[in-house]
Amino acid sequence: MSTPTEVTALARRWRLEINMGSEATPDWQLCPAIVEFQPEFEPNHEDSGTYDDEGWDDNDKTGMGWKITAKFNRKKSADSTLYHPVHEKLRLTAFAWGAESKIPVRWMDRDGLPEAYQGRALVTWAPEGGEKNDLDQVEVTLTGAGPLTPITNPLAA
Repeated sequence: MSTPTEVTALARRWRLEINMGSEATPDWQLCPAIVEFQPEFEPNHEDSGTYDDEGWDDNDKTGMGWKITAKFNRKKSADSTLYHPVHEKLRLTAFAWGAESKIPVRWMDRDGLPEAYQGRALVTWAPEGGEKNDLDQVEVTLTGAGPLTPITNPLAA
């Protein structure tokens, strides 16, 4: 195995997709126009130290959480009658309850590198608003609802 040439990866390497189909027949579609993307993986550590540790701390990982914060430019049809279907799916999921409030998501390195993940998430939809010359942007928080699974990058060659 050779050492790779040192080139710094760019933040814009991420691609976010939403399953617009069903679990039985997935239809993964790109969430377009992302301008910011921040994945987080948050472990839960609990103090497991005892007197036997002679004053040293000891901790155990007892859980795991994840979330994505993404901001995108809102896209609409040329005749201004429809928003992009992936953006609309996210918006409507944010206002749903029960099983309908969770959406299958996956994200991966768009250059085909091995980092890729898949899970189900709750959606928080927060339009940015702004001044008269601002773009229509929305910040979406996808909060993990269950496990996050590393997957083989679908874009890998």
